[in-house]
Amino acid sequence: MRYKIILEKDEEGGYSVYVPALKGCFTQGETFEEAVENAREAIEGFIETLKAHDQPIPKDEELVFTEVAVPMLSEYLLKANAQAVEANY
Repeated sequence: MRYKIILEKDEEGGYSVYVPALKGCFTQGETFEEAVENAREAIEGFIETLKAHDQPIPKDEELVFTEVAVPMLSEYLLKANAQAVEANY
């Protein structure tokens, strides 16, 4: 069975990893390779625990990635100030 994992580079170094299909399955690693191997072990342990408790084994899910544009705070404040000025006229 295969699961998608998401790795996020940590500011202090290393990687945090989570498995979207297995809610609550997290791990980390100092290197990319270590993080991936730790994810494999975490997934195996997670599934073993589910089996031991007669819980269903979730299938991997389809992930969709996109981007959302978020205005910078300064742009937001300028717009808010302009609207406030307009409201006073």
